[in-house]
Amino acid sequence: MSSVTQSDKPGVQLNRGRVVRFFLSMPVFFALFMFLPAGDFTWVKGWIFIAVFIGSLGAIWAYLSRVNPEVIAARTQSHKDTKSWDKPIVFFLLLSVYSIIPVAALDDGRFHWFPLPWWVCCIGYAMYLVGMLIITRAEAVNKFFEVTVRIQSDRNQYVIDTGPYAIVRHPGYVSGIILFPGTALCLGSIWALIPAGIGVAVIILRTQWEDQTLQAELPGYREYAQRVRYRLIPGVW
Repeated sequence: MSSVTQSDKPGVQLNRGRVVRFFLSMPVFFALFMFLPAGDFTWVKGWIFIAVFIGSLGAIWAYLSRVNPEVIAARTQSHKDTKSWDKPIVFFLLLSVYSIIPVAALDDGRFHWFPLPWWVCCIGYAMYLVGMLIITRAEAVNKFFEVTVRIQSDRNQYVIDTGPYAIVRHPGYVSGIILFPGTALCLGSIWALIPAGIGVAVIILRTQWEDQTLQAELPGYREYAQRVRYRLIPGVW
């Protein structure tokens, strides 16, 4: 979501079971969707990416646990009042994002369709880290930054315009637009830019629909949109 709420109710509780399942699923995911397609469990670019991914995830978790622990809990929850149009959007978004890794593994790890030099991979990691920095900053100021689109009437939702939200209305989506192609380049794959590009297109569509929903249903959002004119890119859109 591109706005947050303030509540006098008890904070959101961490879904520990979902967190445990996530961490337990990571080695299985990388084994099946990275190293199996690569055909080589010693694929260097794959292991470097895993190291950076786990390191950045741990650093972000530690930081948010200190400055805004409730956002971690909020992102482990599911909500029945998620907008119906957002469910297929989330499906296609996750499908495209998760496809980046196996496509890159097939490309760079197994078939070497279009080898990229290491300096291109370094550009990818720069993009990846910038994307992570943006979404972390957004989550730091937005303790109700959730996975799905909904109007949080149960939490007395109101618009926030501080931090990155003072620059664009959807900084979380800005991070995705940088992260997805960055991930493909981290893994040394031009072909992986195809699912990354599809993911970016889905993000742009979701941004449009979410923004329309917020303007129609969230008090004060229209005024906020007049102050912060751009959804994703300052001076463009």
